[in-house]
Amino acid sequence: MPEYVYKAVTSKGQVVRNRVEESNRNNLIRKLKSNDLLPISVVQVSYSSRKNKPNRRNMLDIDDILKQAESANIMQGRNISKPTVRERINIALSRDEKITTRDVIIFTQNFYLLKKANFNNIHALNTIIDSTENLSLRGVLQDILAGVEAGEYIYTTMEYYSNIFPFIYTNMIKVGEMSGSLTKSLEQAVKYLEDSDTTGSKIRKIVIPNVLQLLAIIGILIFGVAYIIPLIQEAFEEAGTVQKLPDITLWFVDFCNNLFKVWYVPVIAIIAIVGIVFAYIKTPKGRYNFDYFKYKMPIFGKLIYAIDFSRFMRAMLLNLENGMRIQDSLEVAKSVVKNYVLLSIIETSLNNILIGVSWIEPFEASGLSSPMQTEMLKIGMQTDLVEMMRKLIEYMDMDINNLINKLMSVLPQIVYSIVGIFLIFLVVVIIVPCVQLYMGTWIFESVDLPN
Repeated sequence: MPEYVYKAVTSKGQVVRNRVEESNRNNLIRKLKSNDLLPISVVQVSYSSRKNKPNRRNMLDIDDILKQAESANIMQGRNISKPTVRERINIALSRDEKITTRDVIIFTQNFYLLKKANFNNIHALNTIIDSTENLSLRGVLQDILAGVEAGEYIYTTMEYYSNIFPFIYTNMIKVGEMSGSLTKSLEQAVKYLEDSDTTGSKIRKIVIPNVLQLLAIIGILIFGVAYIIPLIQEAFEEAGTVQKLPDITLWFVDFCNNLFKVWYVPVIAIIAIVGIVFAYIKTPKGRYNFDYFKYKMPIFGKLIYAIDFSRFMRAMLLNLENGMRIQDSLEVAKSVVKNYVLLSIIETSLNNILIGVSWIEPFEASGLSSPMQTEMLKIGMQTDLVEMMRKLIEYMDMDINNLINKLMSVLPQIVYSIVGIFLIFLVVVIIVPCVQLYMGTWIFESVDLPN
């Protein structure tokens, strides 16, 4: 059974910390809240088998908790005690065993295969838990199983682990459970995770090497300004030559020296600008404008919208295949959307249905969906919407692949251009003075030769 270290505040403002066993994190949080304890943190530190350890007695109220917590630290005010060395080691070990995207993919694949074999949720989860070697993932799955045994949906527990299960993934499971087609949702979730992992891997292979090159060039520039150029200047001055370093080198040195003197000014300015931007994004208007910018930004904008719209259409198709009305399908499928712009379009579509207007019109009026996409939806409304949406998703998959291929071809050119500019600047500022020093032509100018 999982073991947790929790910190909670009592109704009198006291802070209590204890280490307990509980079937899952949700039950522990509920138990704390039901006893007037406000959880500050609940961290799983280990996982032990139910067969090896008996369950501890459930704590009924605050007095019981304080009696049982012999090693608990209780303080007044806001001071929070530090965990023991053993607790720190357990927490560090549990965090080192990270749950990767590959772990989630394997879990989803296994869950899909078992559901396809007509296993119920409890039987499938028990089977997967027994074969899971990652202790952190096993604890999470045990938590999900406990929720299912208590009559909850799977997605409700997954929402507590947003750092493990992506938002879109959780909502795909939610759509499947609410529409009664969890097996199809798991199949789509596997494809989504694999496609995301493949796309991310392609982008990382292109971006990371070039970013490292860029950082290396910047590091050489800093080293050259801080160490190499002063040595060259000193050699020029000692020889008494009339030659001097290139103007751009002298300008860059002066710029860096002045920047080092008032380094705090740009740092404060950058922090202030970032803070203002983040504060603005947190407002409803700022979030909407930021999400709209993501759909309109160069290079990535069309791809981001295509992926979001495709996920929404997949969720909607899943609902329609299970007999939902268009209005209900839109309402449920919007849960897979996180972008405020697309959400506002969907809400307008729902309102249009209520007043008897086409639900496709907002997507067309937004200018984000292509004419092909909206035209296919219109034809589907006149013929077979489910079949046409299947064809639309196939078309969008090809469109997304084309956009990714374009991105893969354009992104390296952009990065290479930036690296090239920095490389030219490096040659002019650092390499040219070094070559000039190595060739030694200035030495003859510094010596007064007889006629």
